[in-house]
Amino acid sequence: MINVEPTDKMANKTLRLVLGDQLNSNHSWFKAADNSVTYVMMEIRSETDYASHHIQKVVGIFSAMRSFSKALELNKHQVIYMYLNDEDNLQSFEKNIQSLIAKDNFTHFEYQLPDEFRVDVVLKELCKSIEISSSVIDSEHFFTSRNELEHFFEGKKTFVMENFYRMLRKKHDVLMEGNQPLTGKWNYDSENRKKLPKNHKPTPPLVFSNDVSIVLEEIHTTDIKTIGNIDAVNFVWPINREQSLQLLDFFLVECLQLFGSFQDAMTPNEWSLYHSRLSFSMNLKMISPQEVIEKAIHEWHKRPDEIEFNQLEGFVRQIIGWREYMRGIYWLKMPEYASMNFFNNKEKLPDWFWTGDTKMNCLKDAINQSLNFAYAHHIQRLMITGNFALLAGIHPDEIDAWYLGIYIDAIEWVEITNTRGMSQFADGGIVGTKPYVSSASYIDKMSHYCGTCFYRKEIKTGEKACPFNSLYWNFYDKNEDKLAKNPRIGMMYNVWRKMKPEAKVALLEQAEYYLKKINEL
Repeated sequence: MINVEPTDKMANKTLRLVLGDQLNSNHSWFKAADNSVTYVMMEIRSETDYASHHIQKVVGIFSAMRSFSKALELNKHQVIYMYLNDEDNLQSFEKNIQSLIAKDNFTHFEYQLPDEFRVDVVLKELCKSIEISSSVIDSEHFFTSRNELEHFFEGKKTFVMENFYRMLRKKHDVLMEGNQPLTGKWNYDSENRKKLPKNHKPTPPLVFSNDVSIVLEEIHTTDIKTIGNIDAVNFVWPINREQSLQLLDFFLVECLQLFGSFQDAMTPNEWSLYHSRLSFSMNLKMISPQEVIEKAIHEWHKRPDEIEFNQLEGFVRQIIGWREYMRGIYWLKMPEYASMNFFNNKEKLPDWFWTGDTKMNCLKDAINQSLNFAYAHHIQRLMITGNFALLAGIHPDEIDAWYLGIYIDAIEWVEITNTRGMSQFADGGIVGTKPYVSSASYIDKMSHYCGTCFYRKEIKTGEKACPFNSLYWNFYDKNEDKLAKNPRIGMMYNVWRKMKPEAKVALLEQAEYYLKKINEL
């Protein structure tokens, strides 16, 4: 239908949609209350049901939305909040917006640019269908626009994150001295790969004790399918801006000084280590990447003797570099990206991905942690669960749905590029320059998982051989036609070709045995 501009005879009434991941109290929308503007927020089945989400994710987002709506009302904004079980909740953006326009005679509809492709399509189609005018505004959260990466790499065949990162450092004057990096060096990644010392005890994480039992009870009255566990009266995640800022301050004071060194380290029964765990707050926009970076740099200036520069740069790079880069790739390559399957993998996830019931220590710990906290840090995701899934030939759709569902910070724009791209190499090298796979040696190098495992890290074939060892070589053998010319992994094929034929056969037979028994590993 054709949008109609309001006339002078019509009372101007604007309806503004606020999505569950747009809880940005500093957005220009909210600078001053306006009686002609009404905000609508909605808990709807179209958002709970497109994936099997972790119960903590659903509860956390709904709790944060409710907190945000109350904050708007306290600031004199007019708010319509649709609870999950409201009788007049039609359970979709389109139906609810159309109903509100008809019932309350709104003359104009506005929304902020959504971060998910599917929601973007829904809202564009909605604006075509309504008989009032509509407009869209930026979410005012990211350092970059949706298309900035596309313009930066225009005419290039590869999309090197480091180049994009350096451009953003320059553009936004982050850790710069003129046109050069502050210390003369751009990237300290090589210094940020240490294993935790054996008797090292990480700082206990800051957790919250939010009572979310009311939200949980409402969800339990529906047939919404969720995964994972929850403590309804001690919900550990921040559900408002104030708690998000507390978590940021805790990270800066207690964790930043060791974040870089141990950001790739893994150890059993330590779910947080020195990570910030700010991604949930940032992805819901309760706090902004700019204020996070500015506060981190300020803390480094306050304590330069305690916080080495590599700790700070590693953290800044994750936010202004990797996070913005992944979003840019998402908007450049969607929707085709969601169906890429470079290796043509076809297998299903093992059953124990949903229970954590496996004899492999690393996977048991990473999966149980994910089920209990809706969280695992990036190396657990990349080099434990993701590594195994790729070695086992799991279909990217399977692992994609698992990551999107199980992690509290997983919103498609950041999840799918990390999973289908970085982790599974399903995009054929758009994001990563090589597949991120390893045998037991890397896992042992970066963790304390292997020492007490049922399987033996040093054994490649036979009884109790670590599955990662034979699956690793099986992966390279199976995909030689696709990978042999990759300059970053040519060395592995040289090693493979020099192996004795009987050793190769034994490894491939061991891998085949494990793949057939995958649900028993």
